[in-house]
Amino acid sequence: MTGIQALERIARTKPMQPGLEERREFEYKRHGTLSLIANFDVVSGQIVAPSLGPRRTEADFVAHIAQTIDTDPDAVWLFVTDQLNTHQSASLVRLVAARCGLSHELGEKGKTGVLQSLASRAAFLSDPNHRIQFVYVPKHTSWLNQIEMWFSILVRRVIKRGNFSSVEALRERILAFIAYFNRTAKPFRWTYTGRPLSM
Repeated sequence: MTGIQALERIARTKPMQPGLEERREFEYKRHGTLSLIANFDVVSGQIVAPSLGPRRTEADFVAHIAQTIDTDPDAVWLFVTDQLNTHQSASLVRLVAARCGLSHELGEKGKTGVLQSLASRAAFLSDPNHRIQFVYVPKHTSWLNQIEMWFSILVRRVIKRGNFSSVEALRERILAFIAYFNRTAKPFRWTYTGRPLSM
């Protein structure tokens, strides 16, 4: 989740009173932005090993995946992601190869082997024989990725009506919400019955 803005209202919000609606100031100061990279554990419903930083680059994503794997280094990991290029990077291939103990030659980015193209890297990363595997949801199907649903909860409960005096205040509020959410977490229950569209 990129571009989470730390916005501070110029004036205080005036609370509801009998006969009057709550009045929120529309002008604000910008204090910067954060990017959140998080994992949603579909079994427990908890957020695992969140990373908050100023950007979401290839290096940031690889560091996040390494941090996540470090929470249980010998476990089998299955990551569901969208098809963003940072989710299919050469650095990520090298990390997965190292953590899975794969010693074969990976090739050279843009030229040969596994590292040659996005497609070859995605094929390597999604190989079911690896202990660390990535599953890529089809394009335009963010609703299949449960972390996207959790991001909408974060926006509604913390960010949308938030008033943050600094990026650090925003960071603390997000981390506090994650800690609260994890204490009361339950897995999402899919309710769609799969009824086909009629033509």
